[in-house]
Amino acid sequence: MDNNLIVGILQEIIDPGTGQDLVSMRKISDLKITGNQVNMAVTTKTKDTTVRSELYGQIVNNIKAKFPDAQVNIHFKDADGSVTPLPQVKNIIAVASGKGGVGKSTVSVNLAMSLKDLGYKVGILDADLYGPSIPTMLGLQGQRPKVTKLYGRNVIVPIEKDGLEVISIGFIVEPEQAVVLRGPRLGGIIKQFINECVWSQLDYLVIDLPPGTGDIQLTMVQTIPVTGVVMVTTPQEVAVIDAVKAMNMFLLENVNVPILGVIENMSWFTPKELPDNRYHLFGSGGGEKLAKLSKTPLLGQVPLIMSAREGGDEGKPAVSQEGHAFQAIFSRLSKKLVQQVSMRNEVFGPTTIVRTS
Repeated sequence: MDNNLIVGILQEIIDPGTGQDLVSMRKISDLKITGNQVNMAVTTKTKDTTVRSELYGQIVNNIKAKFPDAQVNIHFKDADGSVTPLPQVKNIIAVASGKGGVGKSTVSVNLAMSLKDLGYKVGILDADLYGPSIPTMLGLQGQRPKVTKLYGRNVIVPIEKDGLEVISIGFIVEPEQAVVLRGPRLGGIIKQFINECVWSQLDYLVIDLPPGTGDIQLTMVQTIPVTGVVMVTTPQEVAVIDAVKAMNMFLLENVNVPILGVIENMSWFTPKELPDNRYHLFGSGGGEKLAKLSKTPLLGQVPLIMSAREGGDEGKPAVSQEGHAFQAIFSRLSKKLVQQVSMRNEVFGPTTIVRTS
């Protein structure tokens, strides 16, 4: 026996909190091998004795399967307060707006796919429980996520589409079914999507928020440490006014989630037959104004293109269509966002979960 062989065995054992292996989640410490004695500490946030007993049994049985004479001693450590949900996700990006109808879900989907095309591992969580659009936009209507057992606990496996991991209430309720829920139940579903989904190791988890500053936004910042927010607005003044209100919620002293940048959607309309013409149907300057107020960059301007709308309705996001103008637009936009995230992570400490008294 040596450390490398034992570590290889431990890499095959799943952490009950994340669904990833114990080694990659850094749950193993104080590993020491002396003769046939194998000593280690396992950190876990669960205090459920049944789960710990099953985990203990798996570790011992897997080691003894290869080294029958091994004497395995395991000490369980309670995770401290710094351990957060989704430790396997490097960056959590919320996409927010002040009002509905500004194309936030379209931006979320194409942004997520563009980040994936840049080589990152990406997931998308549809947090708009009243109006889930992501299943339609990704062509996943009618699909149901799998439910599996993890140490006796039911967990949800996100649906995968073109390399994206996706979860939405739209996979659970029928398309025509009205979602009638009060605040606590809304919060419960968001927590379930976070705590009871087996997300992979992701570089980015994009969260498509509903409009406004309601229960879902508050539950999110109270449940997970959000890396930052991307604000979406159209150029018109009425959209900017509402976006400022939503932005200011994240900047409240007790919330304090950084704004990473602004995306101006529906910036202009260019007819297919007149590719050099730009018609500013919703005015101009709204994105620049919001970026100035938030003291962040304007990540990009996204034009109003009919084929992009058609692609969303047909489950074929524009970014996935070869040669579509959105590919170049969102590639530039995504690269700017990656730069902003990198700068944010270098300058500021990790965002903390909002604590309520």
